[in-house]
Amino acid sequence: MLTTIREKAQGAFAWVILLAIGIPFALWGIQNYFDAGKLAPVASVGDKDFYQNDVNRAYEQYAQQLRGMGIDEATLKAQALDKLIKDEVLLQYAHATGLVATDQEARDFIKELDYFKVDGKFNEDRYKSLLNSQRMTSNDFVARIKNALIMQQLQGGVTDTSFATSYDVESFFKIQNQQRDFDYVTVALPKLTEQPSNEEINAYYQQHQDQYKTPEQISVSYVELSLDAIAQKVEVTDDKLKAYYAEQKEQYSTPERRKISHILFAVNAQTDDKTALAKAQKAKAELASRDFAALAAEVSDDKLTAKNGGDLGLFNAGAMDKSFEEAVGKLKLGEVSEPVKSSFGYHLIKVTELVSGETKPFESVKAEVTKAYQKSQAETAFYDSGEKLAELSYENPDNLDAVAKALGLAVNKTAFFTKAAGTGIAANPKIREAAFSDEVLQGNNSTPVEISAEHVVVLRKLDYKPAAIEALDSVKAGISAQLLIEKAKKQALEKAQKLKDALRAGETLANLAANEKLEVKKMTGYTRGKTEISDALSDAVFKAAKPAGGKPTILVAELPDGAQAVVSLSKVAPGVISEDDKKKMDLATKNIAKAFGQAEFNAMLQTLETDADIEINKSADEAKTQ
Repeated sequence: MLTTIREKAQGAFAWVILLAIGIPFALWGIQNYFDAGKLAPVASVGDKDFYQNDVNRAYEQYAQQLRGMGIDEATLKAQALDKLIKDEVLLQYAHATGLVATDQEARDFIKELDYFKVDGKFNEDRYKSLLNSQRMTSNDFVARIKNALIMQQLQGGVTDTSFATSYDVESFFKIQNQQRDFDYVTVALPKLTEQPSNEEINAYYQQHQDQYKTPEQISVSYVELSLDAIAQKVEVTDDKLKAYYAEQKEQYSTPERRKISHILFAVNAQTDDKTALAKAQKAKAELASRDFAALAAEVSDDKLTAKNGGDLGLFNAGAMDKSFEEAVGKLKLGEVSEPVKSSFGYHLIKVTELVSGETKPFESVKAEVTKAYQKSQAETAFYDSGEKLAELSYENPDNLDAVAKALGLAVNKTAFFTKAAGTGIAANPKIREAAFSDEVLQGNNSTPVEISAEHVVVLRKLDYKPAAIEALDSVKAGISAQLLIEKAKKQALEKAQKLKDALRAGETLANLAANEKLEVKKMTGYTRGKTEISDALSDAVFKAAKPAGGKPTILVAELPDGAQAVVSLSKVAPGVISEDDKKKMDLATKNIAKAFGQAEFNAMLQTLETDADIEINKSADEAKTQ
């Protein structure tokens, strides 16, 4: 297996070999309702059945992770189903091999998830709120986490034990640093003036109607629960605010700032207590006529701070002996203490900077205190209301009135929006994803959508417009422009192919360029890391075969603007490992080993899939195309 994988390092695989590969397994289906009922399964892996709802939920998670990458819905649903199957195959194999994760390991893992933390600590109310919103018990969730940990354990057992040899790493750098000499000309797109005929436009329209669909649109009604809104309803009085202000006084205070220096006379095996005290008293007397910093540099036994005049920086309570801290607290700016005894010996202490602490008066921070007080009082009500929101919206799936009435919330409405864009609350991608979920399109309330830790929304379909094909008249101009571009590209490619044929027949690029009035550009010692040419042309040049038999390699490559480049590749020189590359060897070895390990794991998973009892029925094909 590793031999096969390592052979790939000599080709295009080397380009991505330094990427950190190893995507953790997603917890597919974590939001499922377990309501498959009597529906036929979409797919089965052994005794495990997956229903359309499983695929839709997995798709929603996939779509969220890959948003903005331009992948169509049918492809994502197919990938979601494939991922469900792969995870189940792996999980069943992990169980069969005896891998286990304990309840305690799962609970410890859950407590470390940032999602459940408030102020950096695990929050039980937040955890329960999520489970309630997803109609799950804690045992269900722990079981899913255990499965995920088992799968990660199995994957790590393969990926973490792989290795890369020095030959693998050196081969990568040699390929990366390979140099190529080539000449090329660019065949630009011709400027066409003859407009396409109505017949051509209509034919293109009929063949490409998917390109001219207006996206599906939806408008929704919704209720929203926010901590701020609940907080604003909390009644306040001056007495309550003043009591809260007193409890939280530190939040409205600036601590005193003291910067200190010291001279230490250590008590140790060489110097007893009496001698050290005498030295400190003598130094104190000398300070009447000497600079503190200069004397510290000369006599202090704390040699580290003595170099800086005895500077200890800002004073932090709790860092020194109590006697030392008490002495610091009594000193005025510029004042030097009497000898102070600590566990180290005797100190002379001087305050070199002093900024008094300050507590803001209640009246000056009343508005801030009011907001903080209301928010603190509203937190419990918010979490309680969140649980009721999830419960009532689930128990009354065909309306929002029940939950709105019970919680005193308004039912709001949106304008139409698409999966890609919306205004108002629909500008949030989480809202759009929920709006186009199966449960909402089928007429049910959504699961609670957490906009933030302090803002939750439940929505339902108000109106829906399916995708529709635009009329020909409205897209005719765009089709005409597209046909002109395609004709121009075709003509440019035909011209480039003729030049390629002529070069292979023995003509020189210089002569052909002169006849066609094209500019020849020369690249010498070009490497993959350079940027003088487009990525598309660079990829084509480095994928081309090496020149053989004393003849250059001739190729044609399409450029990003549709123009064509005709290339004559004359020389390929092996890469040399630089001193800078040698410094990266350790990191490269780790990343290449990781890539090898992931490739080996993928091969193992493919074998397990081949051997597994997997059945996909017709509804699975529908899931891929819906």
